[in-house]
Amino acid sequence: MLSIKNLNKTYHTEEGDEVVALLDINLDVADKEFVCFIGPSGCGKTTLLRITAGLEKPDSGTLTVNNEPITGPGPDRGMVFQEYSLFPWRTVLKNITFSLELKKIPKSEREKIARDFLELVGLSKFADSYPHELSGGMKQRVAIARALVNDPDVLLMDEPFGAVDAQTRNRLQHELLNIWEKKKKTVLFITHSVDEAVFLADKVVVFTARPGRVKEVISIDLPRPRERTSFEANAVREHLLATLGAEIQAAID
Repeated sequence: MLSIKNLNKTYHTEEGDEVVALLDINLDVADKEFVCFIGPSGCGKTTLLRITAGLEKPDSGTLTVNNEPITGPGPDRGMVFQEYSLFPWRTVLKNITFSLELKKIPKSEREKIARDFLELVGLSKFADSYPHELSGGMKQRVAIARALVNDPDVLLMDEPFGAVDAQTRNRLQHELLNIWEKKKKTVLFITHSVDEAVFLADKVVVFTARPGRVKEVISIDLPRPRERTSFEANAVREHLLATLGAEIQAAID
């Protein structure tokens, strides 16, 4: 349902230097597939996600969703950032209804839709709270509900759990999988955690050091719920750590 062909992206610095972020990216993602991206810092993972969201344009190559080329942001793609990006002056409920307001959906209908998604992420009791009254994990659940409220085909997640503590992160991983299993969205998920990728993904895409290229695509055919310390999970983890470690060293060298 998502296809990337020969995608390239180069940035130009104020000094006139060229920085090649993405080089000849080719990737196909199936409908309802959960795909994690890992790679050294600065390898272009976020750039690829932003291009998929329609927030940036590639220099060359194509990216299509359901055979339609991406030319800008659209309701078929929902984005979740690490920083939550909630409106501090709006309640939790009104943060979620914001995009529905832009669509001119009647108030009673949009609030019902928003409350359904609040229940999905376990925050029904906090509909009238403001972001500053929530923990980091709760804010991220609001951000996920806000991305899902438009019923996108693809959910784009840029290190969404990177700013929370380890215990909250584990709980959010379980909750995200529960949501994914209920809604069956296609998910593109950036992470720096190999453990997180092994626990969540159907497929892990490993990027090289800059310029970012696809070094390896690893399918994880393990049943869910997954045992994090099983022999099979450890074998995948060790392979990913070795592959990623070589690229991190290449970035340092």
